[in-house]
Amino acid sequence: MDVFQKLEILTDAAKYDVACTSSGVDRAGVKGSIGSAVAAGICHSFAADGRCISLLKVLMSNACTYDCTYCVNRRTADTSRTTFTPEELCDLTMNFYRRNYIEGLFLSSAVVKNADYTCEIMIKAIKKLRTEHKFNGYIHVKGIPGADPKLIEELGMYADRMSVNIELPSNESLSLLAPQKTKESILKPMKQIQNGINQNCTDLVKYRSAPKFVPGGQSTQMIIGATPESDRKILMLTEGLYKKYSLKRVFFSAYMPMVNDRNLPALDTAPPLLREHRLYQADWLLRFYEFKADEILDDNNPDFNPLLDPKCNWAINHMENFPMEINKAPYEMLLRIPGIGVVSAKRIVAARRYAKLDFAALKTLGVVLKRARYFIYCSGKSINPLGTDNPAVLAGAISDKAQYQQQIGVPEQLSLFEPTREDNVKCLTGQI
Repeated sequence: MDVFQKLEILTDAAKYDVACTSSGVDRAGVKGSIGSAVAAGICHSFAADGRCISLLKVLMSNACTYDCTYCVNRRTADTSRTTFTPEELCDLTMNFYRRNYIEGLFLSSAVVKNADYTCEIMIKAIKKLRTEHKFNGYIHVKGIPGADPKLIEELGMYADRMSVNIELPSNESLSLLAPQKTKESILKPMKQIQNGINQNCTDLVKYRSAPKFVPGGQSTQMIIGATPESDRKILMLTEGLYKKYSLKRVFFSAYMPMVNDRNLPALDTAPPLLREHRLYQADWLLRFYEFKADEILDDNNPDFNPLLDPKCNWAINHMENFPMEINKAPYEMLLRIPGIGVVSAKRIVAARRYAKLDFAALKTLGVVLKRARYFIYCSGKSINPLGTDNPAVLAGAISDKAQYQQQIGVPEQLSLFEPTREDNVKCLTGQI
C-alpha cells in the first residue's frame, strides 16, 4: 500500500474527531526552522484577512485493538487497516506545508497493540518533525489513555496542544459501549497534563529558556446522543471539566448511527445536530457569559428547549429581571440580555460613561435589537412591538421555529427577508 492510499484511509478515519480548535500559541519563525504558529489559527475556519487556515488532520493508525461499539475504527469493523511510519507522516506534513496546503498537524491514533506502543510511534513522528525537519509550526496531538505517564510527558514537550477524549458522559456508558476504557484512565492523563502545564508556567518564570510543555493547553471531546444522559448531566460534566482540569475547550460530537447494535440508536435515527448546537451555545455561556450550569438547566428542565437558545430560554424564565434599563444595568446583567454579547456589553459600559444611550446608539454598538428590544429600556423608553412581557408571548416571538422544523424534517417556509450582515457576523463570532 503506497503512502497516498494510507493517507486516504487515515484522513477519512480521522474526520469524526471534532476537537480542532484555535492553537492558542504565538510562535514566530526561527532561522534554520520551517513554520510558525499563530494564536488565532483555527482548523477549517478563516482568518481575518480571508485566508483559509487548516491542519493535516490524520490518524497515525486505524488498526485498533479496542472494540468500542460506537467507533468506526473498532477492532471488529469491516474496514481497510493501515499505519503510517514516522518517516511517512513527517514527509507528508513537510511536503504539504511547503506547498501551503496546511498550517499545522492534528495527530490522533487508534490504539495499536497497546497504549504505550501507540504513544511511542506518535512521539517518534513528532520528535522527528521537530528535531530533524526543524518544523516550527503548530502540532495538536491526542494523548492515549492508559499510556505510561513518562510517554504522555514526552508527547507534551513536542506538542502545542494536547487532548484526551472523554468520549462518553458517564462511566456507565463507557462500560456499556467501550468496556476497555474507564473514566479513571481518561481523567488521569488529563490531570497529568494540567499539572505539567502549571509546573511549566512556574519553570518559565524562573528560567526563560525552560522548554515549553503544551503551551496551547488541552481540550477534550464527548459523543452526544449515543447514550441516554440528559443535557443537564452533560453540561454539569462540562462545567466540572473546565473547573477541575482548566480545559481550553470541551467539544461535542453528535453521534452518527453507523452500527446496528441494540445499545445504540437505530441506523435510521437522525444525528442530534440541534442538541449539539444547543450544547455549544450553553458552553459559550459557561465560558464567556458568567453563567453556571445549574442556572441554564435544572432537575425540572433537564433538556434544552428546541425552540429557544439557552440564553433566551433563561431570560424567558426569569422575566422578573426584565425589562432592564440599559443605561444603569451592571456589566454582568448586560451579558444576560438576549441580543447583547460580550463585545457589545463592554462597548455599552464604555460608551455610557460619556452619554446616555438610545436605541440607535445600541445598534451602532453591535446590539441585535430584534432580540434585545423585548428585554430592555433606554432612558425609560421601550420599543417592544408586543407591548407585553408575557413569557409565552415573548417565547413565541423569538423562538427558532424554522431551525427546529428543519431538524425534524418539516420543510422551511420561504422568507421575504434574508439574514442581515449583522446576523451573519453574530452567528460566525458566537455572539448570542
